[in-house]
Amino acid sequence: MQAIVEACQAGRIAGQVVGVISNKADVAGLEKAAAAGVPTAVLSHRDYPTREAYDADLQQLIDSFQPDLVVLAGFMRILTPAITRHFHGRMLNIHPSLLPKYKGVNTHQRALDAGDEEHGVSVHFVTEELDGGPVILQAKVPIFPEDTAADLQQRVHTQEHAIYPLVVQWFCTNRLRLTEQGAELDGELLAAEGYAAD
Repeated sequence: MQAIVEACQAGRIAGQVVGVISNKADVAGLEKAAAAGVPTAVLSHRDYPTREAYDADLQQLIDSFQPDLVVLAGFMRILTPAITRHFHGRMLNIHPSLLPKYKGVNTHQRALDAGDEEHGVSVHFVTEELDGGPVILQAKVPIFPEDTAADLQQRVHTQEHAIYPLVVQWFCTNRLRLTEQGAELDGELLAAEGYAAD
């Protein structure tokens, strides 16, 4: 989230962050957003009997900010189909793996346990399928024999800060959109693994 705010403030993203919402009050992202002058809100999932009830109020709260794009960053809640449909084509997520590998949690340890030689991060459109929306961009990092999950997490985190603002900029400048066929950049359908630079 901080990388997105900073990129907007520096003019690297042709847009502005209109609000930051968390389901936890004690996260650093809220403090950093407030310090940057970005409005914040907390909506605790613990106050709701069901995911559906929570997501209905979350949707209303997000809509109150009137965003063109919803950017999930560290929001560790599985969203219901209703909210993903409401923001269809206008919601992005960043996931710490080279999707479709390692959907869900504990991705760094899973890559190590599998003996993978590379790992990475994916930015994708959010759909009803968990971590299953069309991939827009991926960044790969090597896995070294002595790596721990924490080492790998740090290496991936560095790449997250590089690629997420870029994808948001693509959306804000109307270069990126979601179609029935998948993610399109500059009118061209992206491959399953997202954009690949030549």
